[in-house]
Amino acid sequence: MSERPNVLLITSDQQHWNTLGRSNPEIHTPNLDRLAEQGTTFTRAYVPNPTCTPTRASIITGQYPSQHGAYSLGTKLMEDVHTVGEDFSDAGYRTALVGKAHFQPLREVDGYTSLESYPIMQDLDFWRDFHGPFYGFEHVELARNHADEAHVGQHYAIWMEENGCHNWRDYFRPPTGNNSDQRHKWLIPEEYHYDRWIAERTNALIDRYADDDESFFLWASFFDPHPPYLVPEPWDTMYDPDEITVPEITPGEHDKNPPHFQMTQEQKPDFSAWRESGQGIHGMSSHLFNRDAMAKNIAIYYAMITLMDKYIGVILDRLEERGLADNTVVVFTTDHGHFFGQHGLTAKGPFHYEDLVKAPFIVRHPGRVPANAENDGLQTLVDLAPTFLSTCGIDVPGCMTGVDQTDVWAGDADAARDHVIVENRHEPTTIHVKTYIDERYKLTVYFGRDYGELFDLRDDPGETDNLWGNPAFSALKAGLTTKLLFAEMGKEPLPMPRIWGA
Repeated sequence: MSERPNVLLITSDQQHWNTLGRSNPEIHTPNLDRLAEQGTTFTRAYVPNPTCTPTRASIITGQYPSQHGAYSLGTKLMEDVHTVGEDFSDAGYRTALVGKAHFQPLREVDGYTSLESYPIMQDLDFWRDFHGPFYGFEHVELARNHADEAHVGQHYAIWMEENGCHNWRDYFRPPTGNNSDQRHKWLIPEEYHYDRWIAERTNALIDRYADDDESFFLWASFFDPHPPYLVPEPWDTMYDPDEITVPEITPGEHDKNPPHFQMTQEQKPDFSAWRESGQGIHGMSSHLFNRDAMAKNIAIYYAMITLMDKYIGVILDRLEERGLADNTVVVFTTDHGHFFGQHGLTAKGPFHYEDLVKAPFIVRHPGRVPANAENDGLQTLVDLAPTFLSTCGIDVPGCMTGVDQTDVWAGDADAARDHVIVENRHEPTTIHVKTYIDERYKLTVYFGRDYGELFDLRDDPGETDNLWGNPAFSALKAGLTTKLLFAEMGKEPLPMPRIWGA
């Protein structure tokens, strides 16, 4: 077998950082726990953006959303942007993505095409013949739906048909499907669930690469536990809602926060002043919820994670069966977090609490990454691409602005960066947010606004006391604002070194 390390990236979608069995006794994740026992868990890993497209584009470009251009949901990563798959391919690696891409929007217009849009996503004849190249991946097998969403199609629908599920439309919403009455229990049999599809097709690629003695960069991209909260039986009854802890708001915690925080606790808030693009804006709505209903949602959310964990285990087992586990860097993480009651919030939005911007993050590389270890050095998913390349002995291109974390992953250094930045430009100006996080503090600023957030993560880990307007912390706020400015200057790309004086 090739001595060059393989890379297997496994991601979930919208998973709260504290939903692993090792740290949360209310949930069972035996395979991710196994991965953690064999590797290092990084407890302070952050996403570059709290939504899907921007972060996923950052994973493959090694750039921040403000640099690669896919700055929000409903935008696309332009095809001419350099991606890590190109570097791996140039180095002789095989490259593949199975599952969710979400580099492009559900709609295309003149000048902005999208293979992930209607109607082409459901043109199965097209997808039978198309497997790439796609953003540096020579081989892709894609889908776009979360649970029973009507966006189902692409390679997943073909797989269901090939495996005997000719009535697959019965398990999805109109207008694609015929079923609109699924709450918590998804009627689809587990054998046709996309978790199984992702594991089966990922393992088929692992087998192909092993048979041909080829090194690979492979991304297994799961869809769960992103809502809607649906899981097939018997998983829908795995967790008892009565035994679930439901996070709650701390009375008065939003009193010193920006106005959109406070408005989420109203029955019918008016967020029209924030709407510029004419598109929907995530999180700008009422977040009030019934506690019992939320407990049921959390029970299914946990079940979705546990079902996904089962099929992650299937992939990890195949690596071992093929003798590849010792020579494969495995990273598990998610694209962003999730609110299920924390701070009185649900799902996601422009609320940069740890619940949304921090991610579960595990790295395993036997003999290189310490086993059964934890590290609190700052990580960000922008660092994945350059670190993957460096680990495999491939030069990191100058266009990547992420930091090489190889020494930190190996346990040879405590940290490779002293801060991370989270960007969120969901609307051109009204929801244009940047957050600076260092070892202790978190500063969030809003474009053109005099409000913001300042939290002391050491003394106030629950982020309930916003110090932004407190005169006693004005010097600290000014200092952190300067650090944010320096951090912005420091992350500008240097596509090439200076090679002469003029």
